[in-house]
Amino acid sequence: MAERSFANEVQQLKLGAGEEFRGEGILAVTKALLEAGVGYVAGYQGSPISHLMDVLADARETLDEMGVHFESSASEATAAATLAASVMYPIRGAVTWKSTAGTNVASDALANLSSGGVTGGALIILGEDYGEGSSIMQERSHAYAMKSQMWLLDPRPNLPSIVKAVKDGFELSEASNTPVMLELRIRACHVHGRFTCADNKPPAFTLKQALEAPQRDVNRIVLPPAAYKHEKEKLEQRWPAAQRFIRERQLNEFFRGAHEEVGIILQGGMYNGVMRALQQLGLADLWGETQIPLYVLNVTYPLVDTEVVEFCRDKTAVIVVEEGQPDFIEQNLHSILRKAGIHTPLRGKDLLPMGGEYTTAVLAEGLRGFLRDHLPAALPAEARAPNRPAGVPEELRAPLDAAVPARPAGFCTGCPERPIFAGMTLAQKDLGQHHVACDIGCHLFSILPPFNLGATTMGYGLGPASNSAFNVDAGKRSIAVMGDGGFWHNGLTSGIGNAVFNKSDGVIVVVDNHYAAATGGQDILSSRADNANRSTKHPIEAALRGIGVDWVRRIDRTYDVAKVRDTLKEALTTAVKGPKVIIASSECMLNKQRRIKPLVSKALKAGKRVVRERFGVDEDVCTGDHACIRLSGCPSLSMRHTEDPLRSDPVAHIDQSCVGCGNCGEVAEAAVLCPSFYRADLIQNPTRRDLWQARFRNAVIGWLQRRRDAGRVVPA
Repeated sequence: MAERSFANEVQQLKLGAGEEFRGEGILAVTKALLEAGVGYVAGYQGSPISHLMDVLADARETLDEMGVHFESSASEATAAATLAASVMYPIRGAVTWKSTAGTNVASDALANLSSGGVTGGALIILGEDYGEGSSIMQERSHAYAMKSQMWLLDPRPNLPSIVKAVKDGFELSEASNTPVMLELRIRACHVHGRFTCADNKPPAFTLKQALEAPQRDVNRIVLPPAAYKHEKEKLEQRWPAAQRFIRERQLNEFFRGAHEEVGIILQGGMYNGVMRALQQLGLADLWGETQIPLYVLNVTYPLVDTEVVEFCRDKTAVIVVEEGQPDFIEQNLHSILRKAGIHTPLRGKDLLPMGGEYTTAVLAEGLRGFLRDHLPAALPAEARAPNRPAGVPEELRAPLDAAVPARPAGFCTGCPERPIFAGMTLAQKDLGQHHVACDIGCHLFSILPPFNLGATTMGYGLGPASNSAFNVDAGKRSIAVMGDGGFWHNGLTSGIGNAVFNKSDGVIVVVDNHYAAATGGQDILSSRADNANRSTKHPIEAALRGIGVDWVRRIDRTYDVAKVRDTLKEALTTAVKGPKVIIASSECMLNKQRRIKPLVSKALKAGKRVVRERFGVDEDVCTGDHACIRLSGCPSLSMRHTEDPLRSDPVAHIDQSCVGCGNCGEVAEAAVLCPSFYRADLIQNPTRRDLWQARFRNAVIGWLQRRRDAGRVVPA
């Protein structure tokens, strides 16, 4: 069950030639794939392209009508290997995933694919998760393009450019027999706009035709001596063919300006930011007219030497805008220019930061410094002062840091993973601190307050594997945590299988929330939901026992903090040797709310009785020590002052965002904190019995209150 449905939006995929498409970048990519005659699509979800997978899943009917095969891959490696269908056959295929994390996983398949080359167009759509909003290590896909000599497209972030890049990517791939990477930054994935559609094209050569008339060319298989020939083919045939295609088809763009003495070379994805910076400097307008010439690299690898030389030859200075480190493009440009005998000064990361996102403020300061050095007359008088650091001035930063509290990421309200770490905290309170290895997923928030649990994270599904070195005799066992998404992605073999094979004595907690929750709630093998197009309901426990794990415990309700604590203590102290795996299972609260809200709404409209649980804190009982907050961290748990003049400390309070998971009360009970938590049932469309019970209870409570108040009366 994905976090967002595109059932209505995908109807635009049926638009024909001349009709106008309006929508989001990822939806435009899907439309472009259909217009390009793609034969198959696969991928693995991950920000910022998770919604692309959701769009493709919701567009299943349209894809089937066009004869396009779609798969949700088990991993990025699986998706990359899917492109093997384009090695021997003239079939266009596209795959997608989050980069660079997903590209790391897919690198083996990509290296083999790029070595042997392709016959049909092979397009890899990368969600470049870099800069503000990123959730992974700060690296660039550019390195992979260079390493394996795959061409890298980085189009301007508007819908016509993105759609054109998809089609150009297939054609470039076929012209050079090389897979092509299409990089979409976070904002490009979600940019909204419009473009004029073309007709959708069915695949020119289908997968069915390939199966019924199989072909093979041993020279495309990566095995010596063919592997040596592949390298020579890359250098002598594919590279020149790619450069020729890029130049002849004008994939890169030149924008002229009034100040021809200088110029800016920029990645296509940086275009909007550069234009906004030039606007702030008074050197561009809102309609895209620039006074500074631009050379926009919609293809950032390979560079076309002749284009670079032509742009730089007669200029007094050029600056390159290349987001991220290291300076791959800047070094390449220096090499091209110096070998051609062009001595035009090339500026770049001496004026712009070596790493980090290039925001408009950063770009404006870098461009201002460049123009101040090389063409000061182009700048307004007030912009010619010496460079100042971009962002908040230093004299204002300290007061802001003191006044604005930090807002670290955390678990959602009602998240079933929070009580797992509350239980782990309580277990360690009794048994002492243990080494805890984390994994990629929502559960990684355990490293932050209030839990502060976890020492490392090595990759998706690699939590247990990262504890491999700790398989030694010691007074304590190691603990590893991974989610159900990571379990099926990589963890079953790299983590669990490795632990069984090497007779590990550690403890592994598999967080089973029924979905790949962190990437948007997509179904996986162990999901409980029915899925018309996928096979689900395969228990994690069966896979564990099948691979050789003997000690397995299941917790079917993670909100039972006491049971989580006791099960962890058992695993950490048992005399049984070998890996000990705890499956901690409860449905992701976000997905649960998405699932039940329509059902509740339907029931209310039908006049049916609906009961909602809410929790609260009795202010008269709460002591105000806030241990419940320290052991839970739920966003709905806060503090407020009471009206009692004799109490100065605030008491715990549960606000209206509560979803009734009960974790706060469970934590309070397991930790023997206090009895101040209570549960209330909110009944909508009550029955006659409900109304009678409410009147009876109110009457009894009213009588008791009056009796109490009467006892407080002081005689005259």
